[in-house]
Amino acid sequence: MGTIYLVRHGQASFGAKDYDQLSLLGAQQSQQLGRYWQERSMHFDAVYTGTLKRHVQTLAGIREALPGLPEAQALPALNEYDSHALIRCIHPEPLGPADTPETYRAHFRLLCDAIAQWMSGVISPEGMPSWEDFSDGIRHTLEQIRHQHHSGNVLLVSSGGPISTATSLVLGSPPEVSIALNMRIRNTAVTELSMSPKRLMLQTFNTLNHLDTTETRSWVTFA
Repeated sequence: MGTIYLVRHGQASFGAKDYDQLSLLGAQQSQQLGRYWQERSMHFDAVYTGTLKRHVQTLAGIREALPGLPEAQALPALNEYDSHALIRCIHPEPLGPADTPETYRAHFRLLCDAIAQWMSGVISPEGMPSWEDFSDGIRHTLEQIRHQHHSGNVLLVSSGGPISTATSLVLGSPPEVSIALNMRIRNTAVTELSMSPKRLMLQTFNTLNHLDTTETRSWVTFA
């Protein structure tokens, strides 16, 4: 049997003009994951990422501490949904900065509501695929990896939306379950899917073993 290691990107730049950019802490989280795997002589037979900057930068941080990784294949199907386009569908007025606990929570309440409406077909955010096409892209990617690498270790660097969707698909749970899963996935958290020639199985979800040290426990972030 093989394993797919799905890694959410490091902390990005929430609230900044360009969210799609790792923060300094995000780079450190990524490097720490690479060090953790290097210390355990981890190897990967294949590497996949989305095409977003935060995916590429996260992989670069991992690679810095874990040399010898295979060249990565970039797959747009692993990209995150457009949270701004989703929120605009149900809240056309500009949102103020999410710079307090209250405004931060309000932002994500709106986002969860918008995702649920997108899933049910109530809204069609500009520039985004339908929920069915988004989910099918992730399903096809997982199946492609399973067929090609079912006895190997595969690293997949993506975002909370695709990773929570992948988890929900493997569990056979309703799509709405992935919303709650997505809101809990932490930066550089690892989710493992065991794979055989016939199926995928959830092994672990949202783990941060690489940050479980006295020096790094304060590095845990969600955005």
